[in-house]
Amino acid sequence: MRGLTGTLLLALAMLTAGCTAPAPDQSPADRAPGSARPSPPASTPRSPAEGGRLLAVLGRVRVVPETAYRPGYDRRCDNGHACVFGPLWTDDHPGPFGGNGCDTRQDVLLRQLRDVEMRWGSRCRVYDGVLDDPYTGRRLTWRSDGYDIQIDHVYPLAEAWHAGAWAWSQRRRVRFANDVRRELLAVSADANQDKGAATPAEWLPPYRAGRCGYLESYLRVAAAYDLPVTDADAAVVRRVARRC
Repeated sequence: MRGLTGTLLLALAMLTAGCTAPAPDQSPADRAPGSARPSPPASTPRSPAEGGRLLAVLGRVRVVPETAYRPGYDRRCDNGHACVFGPLWTDDHPGPFGGNGCDTRQDVLLRQLRDVEMRWGSRCRVYDGVLDDPYTGRRLTWRSDGYDIQIDHVYPLAEAWHAGAWAWSQRRRVRFANDVRRELLAVSADANQDKGAATPAEWLPPYRAGRCGYLESYLRVAAAYDLPVTDADAAVVRRVARRC
């Protein structure tokens, strides 16, 4: 009886103060405004770490000792040249955004810049916009830094040629070179030129926080087009994944 009376008095006091009883696994500090949320129990499933996701994508890609040289790579399209990946930034390609009236470069900028303002009367030409460069970490604006923004082929076209694109149809090569969703990335011009036709074994973004994202993009392109990566590239992926 004494215990029941004590319980009723406690409940009455809490109602009078406008309180609710704390959950069994919470302390008053957990409920304080602005306090950090309590950590989940150790048994609570967590989302895969970025490094684990990177290794999972690597597991879907063919890894070869090295890519063999294949003659015939010629990106130029003027008279006398092979134009093996089609005209630069053509809108005439079979992939997403092909034939929409904007060239591929414009499509990339419209997808990847933020706070975009269009040129008067145009639905393709950007007047201003902001790029957070994934390779350097710099913030660039189109109006002020347009000449310093270029479009990178994440998996370099020359490497793709030697790795298997030499055997593709011209239609597939043109689609690859204009794959806005996977293969193309708006970046700073100096980083793009420094990268050139390098693979991850030869070049990584100077912005360390951007390396995991770059490597994941590289691997996803390889997986989508059944292109291999080399043993040296895979070793870099595994090393960087430990720090993602």
